[in-house]
Amino acid sequence: MNAHSVALVQESFEKVAPLGDKVPQIFYDELFTLDPSLRTMFKSDMTEQRKMVFTALGMVVRSLHRPEAIVEPVKALGKRHAGYGVKPAHFPIVGAALLNTLQKGLGDEFTPELRQAWTEAYAALSGMMKEAAYGSANAT
Repeated sequence: MNAHSVALVQESFEKVAPLGDKVPQIFYDELFTLDPSLRTMFKSDMTEQRKMVFTALGMVVRSLHRPEAIVEPVKALGKRHAGYGVKPAHFPIVGAALLNTLQKGLGDEFTPELRQAWTEAYAALSGMMKEAAYGSANAT
């Protein structure tokens, strides 16, 4: 990602961050709408799950300008998700849910340029997660 794309992602995240728990609520609503079968993967209290996903997303987004700082945590996240039963085929669904969430949270501010920046960020991060969890040959 170039510096401009990183800045776009970071600035837009700071605009949705004040929405707090609404953001992960929308995300999980989107995720379960796109693939209702994924709901079975979440057996614990979704309140805690929403906090964890929002915290992790914030940490990654706020560190995009220093990719070396997030490589290991993102890889560890990928390995943990594989242990939860996440498959490579789930990653595009999660990406679509994320983009839909941002569209709802930002409205008209979610421009095609911003969508592209988030798409690039998600592709890079999910690629690291999949490679760490499944190896490069199985990460598709």
